[in-house]
Amino acid sequence: MSAHPAQAPGPRVTASALTAMKHSARPIVMITAYDFPTARLVESAGVDAVLVGDSLGMTVLGHDSTLPVTVDDVVRATSAVTRAVNRALVVADMPFMSYQASYEEGMRNAARLVAEGGAQAVKLEGAAAGTLALTRGLVEAGIPVMGHVGLTPQSVHALGGYSTQAKDAAAAAKLIDDCLALAQAGAFAVVLECIPAELARRVTARLYVPTIGIGAGGGCDGQVQVFHDVVGLGDFLPRHAKRYANVSAVIADAVATYAGEVRAGEFPTEAQTTHVDAAVVVEAEAASTSARGGGSA
Repeated sequence: MSAHPAQAPGPRVTASALTAMKHSARPIVMITAYDFPTARLVESAGVDAVLVGDSLGMTVLGHDSTLPVTVDDVVRATSAVTRAVNRALVVADMPFMSYQASYEEGMRNAARLVAEGGAQAVKLEGAAAGTLALTRGLVEAGIPVMGHVGLTPQSVHALGGYSTQAKDAAAAAKLIDDCLALAQAGAFAVVLECIPAELARRVTARLYVPTIGIGAGGGCDGQVQVFHDVVGLGDFLPRHAKRYANVSAVIADAVATYAGEVRAGEFPTEAQTTHVDAAVVVEAEAASTSARGGGSA
């Protein structure tokens, strides 16, 4: 296994920097993170952007979908991530029903992710009229917006499950129109999730702003993956993901070894132990409340 030294801090990656990367043909690397230690690791690995995804509902909180995730959940996770990240662009997901009910609620919740969480951008799913209006409003307010089309997990019930989208001409045409509408509304990038590679390549060629693929083939301007899938934390691996390590096995083995050593009396050893002069203990016992009759039997 090769060792990768920590990357030296560089200039902060911005939304406009991702557009520059697209036009210089430099692939964009994005990955999720939901806590301080994970964010510190992916930052040191030199990724360009970190997504605090509502996928934390499944990867961290134990839900079977993203739907139960709240704004408070994402704010808390984002604030942990931004304390560890100094270079990569941090994008926070707007969770289910945090913006669909009203424009005003969407503006307030996005502001929380930026002001309280420290995010530099937010991500919205879909391209409905309300979503486009909110995108324009957020951009005008100075909050960069990343779009997300194709398989949109917050609409899993309407979509009928987690499956490839836009497989016929009508659905593909709508997806192209949605991407163009998001770009026109001011979105600085668009995530393309689980769509045919041929369609993703065509959309990427038509958009001035970058596309970030997940299950959309290699023709996008960048890729995003879930951290837990990449490192092997969890039992399920989506088809669009690749496991680069098996961290679950390493952790399980480490904890089992620790448990075995404790039960065998092999831990802690002298190396993990500190001492004090026996006279101090004698003096402490003499001075303690129980020694003066104030303790319980």
